[in-house]
Amino acid sequence: MRNLVDILDFSTEEIDELVEVALDIIESPEKYADAAKGKILGTLFFEPSTRTRLSFTSAMMSLGGNVLGFDSAQSSSVTKGETLSDTIRMVSGYTDIIAMRHPKEGAPIVASTVSDVPVINAGDGGHYHPTQTLTDLLTIKRRCGRFDNLTIGICGDLKYGRTVHSLISAMTRYTGIKFVLISPDELKLPDYVKADFLDKCGCEYSEVTSLEEAIPSLDILYMTRIQAERFADKNEYERLKNCYELTAAMLGNAKESLCILHPLPRVTEIAVDVDDDPRAAYFEQAEGGRYIRMALILMLLKTKGVNDRRGGDAMPDTSLVCNNPHCISRTERGIKQLYKNGCCIYCDQKAEKV
Repeated sequence: MRNLVDILDFSTEEIDELVEVALDIIESPEKYADAAKGKILGTLFFEPSTRTRLSFTSAMMSLGGNVLGFDSAQSSSVTKGETLSDTIRMVSGYTDIIAMRHPKEGAPIVASTVSDVPVINAGDGGHYHPTQTLTDLLTIKRRCGRFDNLTIGICGDLKYGRTVHSLISAMTRYTGIKFVLISPDELKLPDYVKADFLDKCGCEYSEVTSLEEAIPSLDILYMTRIQAERFADKNEYERLKNCYELTAAMLGNAKESLCILHPLPRVTEIAVDVDDDPRAAYFEQAEGGRYIRMALILMLLKTKGVNDRRGGDAMPDTSLVCNNPHCISRTERGIKQLYKNGCCIYCDQKAEKV
């Protein structure tokens, strides 16, 4: 079977196909009402979620399927010391497909190596969130009509923002993309994301601190929340949490065609007076999550004969160690420490010499 761990698991052609199916579902939902009849989706959410969990549930029910799962780690046997690998082995015997959110980076890779059914990454720590990116791409297609020749401003938490990392990795594959990265110095885009995607693709980008000065040049403005749950130092969070707020007054010099996105939930980074602006697309974006996840579930349910297990091209290396405190390799018992090109296979961070 195939899994969706990282948005790069899908080619641009496959993404285009998913978007087209989602658009068809929006136009003719009755055609898909029984498309997953008799199938079961397992929703394993070890972290809180509203939109992602409920849109997966809504998607499977809209396809005529059923859903089982839990919405917090406290509702699972993790509290008794069960490993993620054991949980996945068990759940894959009860379901036909699994959507999983986990606080540890690389957890979906571990899951994909032991599961007998497709695994969908619904967010792993501050690493990746590929189904949110599919939601973003559906909205961009509906609003802009294309994926190329766009100037995209991304504002807020670029360091821990998994939605940001996934969106950048997806959009660098299209031509004519420019990024304006708007953040305080403390929350700048990680070097590994720049190296792996922006620099490798030769994508044009700039790093700035002023949101207001960046707005006039943008086709898309992607706002993000400063995430309290990602900060080890709560004092740093308190200092940075209100560093950006988009208001209606700031949009006076913006393009009429500007598309304003946000993966939600928002806190103070978009004022409510922006909601009535026709350029605000974040609630449409959230609704679209249902339709693109319907398309994704259908695609993965059809690919059971494909071998997509992870880590086959990585090797153990006793001279290296992953020191990322958020990596699944630091806590999951019994998994191999694996590296590729000097980076941890689970979290993509540069490993250090022992």
